[in-house]
Amino acid sequence: MKKVEAINELRASQKFFETSTDCLTEDDSSFTPKDGLFTVANHVAHVAKTIDWFFEGAYSEKGFDMNFEQHIQEMKEVTSYNSAKEWYNKSVENAIKLIEEGSEEDFQKPIAQGPIMGGAPRYSIINAVAEHTAHHRGALSVYSRLLGKEPKMPYM
Repeated sequence: MKKVEAINELRASQKFFETSTDCLTEDDSSFTPKDGLFTVANHVAHVAKTIDWFFEGAYSEKGFDMNFEQHIQEMKEVTSYNSAKEWYNKSVENAIKLIEEGSEEDFQKPIAQGPIMGGAPRYSIINAVAEHTAHHRGALSVYSRLLGKEPKMPYM
C-alpha cells in the first residue's frame, strides 16, 4: 500500500464515520442502551484511542501497548460527545501527518514482533483502523436509532 492510498483510506473512513454519526449531538453523550456498555461519547473516544493505539504500536520499537484496562479507563473518562469527536478528528490528522512525514520505505517497515500484527508491514494497520471504525459507526447507528434518530447512509 502506498502512502497516498493509505491517506485516502483514512479520509474515506473518517467521512463515513462522520456522515453516519452526524445525527448525534452533545445531548446524546451519556446515552447507553444498557448499564455497563459504552456511552455514545465512550464509543467515539474508543475509536479515537484505537487509531492512536494502532499508529503508536506500529511505529514503536516495542510494538503495541497491551494495557487494555488503562485504555478502557481513559475512554470511560470522556463524557462529552463533542470532546470525543475532537479527539477522533485529531487522531485521524495525527495519523495522516505521521504517514506524510515518513518515507514510503518507512511505511513498509515491519511492526515489532508481538501478538498484534508482529512482523507485518506498518501499512497493514490502515485496514484494521478502517474496519474497527466501521464496526463502531455501526454500533453508533444502532444507538442513534434507539434515540429515535435516523443516521445517514455513510456512503452518500
